[in-house]
Amino acid sequence: METRVAVISIIVENPNSVEQLNSILHEYGMFIIGRMGIPYREKKVNIISIAIDAPQNTIAALSGKIGTLEGVTVKTAYSNVITKA
Repeated sequence: METRVAVISIIVENPNSVEQLNSILHEYGMFIIGRMGIPYREKKVNIISIAIDAPQNTIAALSGKIGTLEGVTVKTAYSNVITKA
């Protein structure tokens, strides 16, 4: 199985979606390399960056689930690094 390295950028504007977001991220935890969260209190948003190494369809599924959350924006950037798992 081939995997790709990607970065998923998330902006959370609705604090009510945080619990659902954390649940989704926990579900995909085995693929997550690292996570960085920055609360931007002045603007009342949270900025989260997820580094992930997973099959492309898994990364797309994770991004898609996150994108359905109310008040949450997600974008994914893929590297050209493809590895065999």
